Amino acid sequence: MTKALYTAFAHVVGGRDGHGASDDGALDVLLRRPTDLGGEGGGTNPEQLFAVGYAACFESALGAVSRRQRIKVGEITIDSSVSLHAREGGTFVISVELNVTLSDIDGIDVAKQLVRAAHNVCPYSNAIRGNVDVALMVNGEPA
Repeated sequence: MTKALYTAFAHVVGGRDGHGASDDGALDVLLRRPTDLGGEGGGTNPEQLFAVGYAACFESALGAVSRRQRIKVGEITIDSSVSLHAREGGTFVISVELNVTLSDIDGIDVAKQLVRAAHNVCPYSNAIRGNVDVALMVNGEPA
């Protein structure tokens, strides 16, 4: 491994029905199981945190790729979803869908190429590759 560029630190007590905070206090959340999973709601959950983190990271990767290729993409928006799935044997997995909108890109082929390239650069994508199903959409089409 190379030297870390940045390390995030967090502290969690109580799991899905607890409290989580970053060491700098910038993130401070009540963790609650969603009502869909029999919880009381009223807080955030790991899937929501992963969805926000992945979308933010992916947007940064997309910006880096577009700059390297000297393609002006304009505003990038990403709607992400992270789904929790039960498997046999009492285990669980997640799946992800990233819906990327590149409204300033006219050619869908260019947009798809940028999104696929970002998927190869994004640390979240690289961390979960081969373990998590990720569906990529760009401007309403599968990438």
